[in-house]
Amino acid sequence: MRVGTPTETKTAERRVGLTPVSVRELAAHGHEVLVQSGAGAGIGASDEEYAGAGATIVGSAEEVFEAELIVKVKEPQAPERAMLRSDHILFTYLHLAPDPAQADDLVASGAACIAYETVTDDHGHLPLLAPMSKVAGRMSVQAGANWLESAHGGAGILLGGVPGVAPAEVTVIGGGVVGENAIQMAVGLGANVTVLDKVPAVLDRLDARFPAITTVHSTRAALEHHVVGSDLVIGAVLVPGAKAPKLVTAEMVKQMRPGSVLVDVAIDQGGC
Repeated sequence: MRVGTPTETKTAERRVGLTPVSVRELAAHGHEVLVQSGAGAGIGASDEEYAGAGATIVGSAEEVFEAELIVKVKEPQAPERAMLRSDHILFTYLHLAPDPAQADDLVASGAACIAYETVTDDHGHLPLLAPMSKVAGRMSVQAGANWLESAHGGAGILLGGVPGVAPAEVTVIGGGVVGENAIQMAVGLGANVTVLDKVPAVLDRLDARFPAITTVHSTRAALEHHVVGSDLVIGAVLVPGAKAPKLVTAEMVKQMRPGSVLVDVAIDQGGC
């Protein structure tokens, strides 16, 4: 099979669909791999490394799309969607729920489009989404702590506080992979952490792992109470293959203290 990886064109996207290690594996199994020149620049992988791993370096996305299997990271942008054909297989994150224009273009292309975020294993888990969710969950607290600094317009609150000064109040909405990793970071930094979820088994698991946190069954009243009283809110809600439910209202945000921060990891699915 001919496998192609183009340079990602979405703003600020530095990842690449195939690393040189991946190319070497594919080449070892007899596949031809086309990599667009510069595709690996964002991860520090040169064209020479890809060529050494067995890839053919091509100068344009159009040449990459001569392959049968297109491997990307982010959803195809409009110019990329225009290059899709009915004999293509596209393998990438798609996040179609909040993006009907993309969905329409993919259907019209006739290509077989496989979304990483909906690939499910025999146990009902999402093995291709989970690694990115772990990263996003941990980074959400890191980013939130940064924006809480007064230099960035935040309230000037240190997540863990100091002796004599209370730590920050952090609320995590959703106790899945993103939420669990956000909790791990926030607890590690010494914050007071509350997690809201609707599934008792999820709350039981998190309570057992993080004895210091507060677990709350998610209701509208509970959401309003904890969001309004928080210094940092992490949106970590996922409904696989569907838009995220809208949980945090504009009225809640208005009632939050000046300088509070919200980090919505669910934004790829429309935001919560």
